[in-house]
Amino acid sequence: MKTEVKIGLTGVIALVALYLGINFLKGINLFSSSEKYYISFANTKGLTKSSAVYADGYKVGIVSDIQYDYNHPGEVIVEINTEKGLRIPKGSSAQLDEALLGGCTLNMLLATNFREAYHPGDTIKGNDVNGLMAQVGGMVPQLEEVVAKVDTLVATLNTLFSNPNLPLILQNAELVTENLNRSSEQLNTLLRTNIPQMTGTFTKVGENVEQLTGKMNQLDLQATLDNVNQTISSVHEMMVQIQSPDGTLGKMMADPELYNNLNHTVQSADSLVTDLKTHPKRYVHFSVFGKKEGKK
Repeated sequence: MKTEVKIGLTGVIALVALYLGINFLKGINLFSSSEKYYISFANTKGLTKSSAVYADGYKVGIVSDIQYDYNHPGEVIVEINTEKGLRIPKGSSAQLDEALLGGCTLNMLLATNFREAYHPGDTIKGNDVNGLMAQVGGMVPQLEEVVAKVDTLVATLNTLFSNPNLPLILQNAELVTENLNRSSEQLNTLLRTNIPQMTGTFTKVGENVEQLTGKMNQLDLQATLDNVNQTISSVHEMMVQIQSPDGTLGKMMADPELYNNLNHTVQSADSLVTDLKTHPKRYVHFSVFGKKEGKK
């Protein structure tokens, strides 16, 4: 064999090995069969060829090509090669997840509809969702607001610590704390000593009230009320008799002549008693030795 032929064969073999090596590094296995699907995105977000395609966290293929759809402006068609036998149910979708350090991965969101499936060569709808970096970008305004509040807090603390009255304030706070501790101890003493005594007193009062209530329940209140009513009725009858014109007291109260006679009699009796006291000899005659006989 000529030297030129050997050199040519060696070059061809080297090119084939280089091609296979590059595809191997890209993740393309030329010796296994695969199926092609197309996914439509509005923005590929940095997705590149040879990027891995995942389904439920498992690698099922790679991105073989990315093309802008000039027939439908605003859409990008991503071509993927998946393992032969992968069944993609209809209703499934795909989304792009941005990595924290850059790059992008394509995740297949498989539906649970196992009756109908996409055929190789069909176009699958892609979901445009915000990745991690986009979410971090949305958090930047909130972080700026938090940082501003932290700066204000730090400035306030610096102003507070630079205040010359701070030691005095701390000393007063210590005194207040000490007074609170004393008050707490006094309160605990009160709870240990006076409160039990007061509780015992209240218990005794409650027992006395209970005994009094029991004694009141034992009393025949109905009989007492009946006696009171009977007494009131007797007094009422007596008042009726007194006020009656047929009775003695009624006549005395209603007859002025009888009243005048009684008054006159009382006055006469009073005059008689007075005269008796003044001239007793007029009414009483007695002798120690008997009565003297008079001359005949």
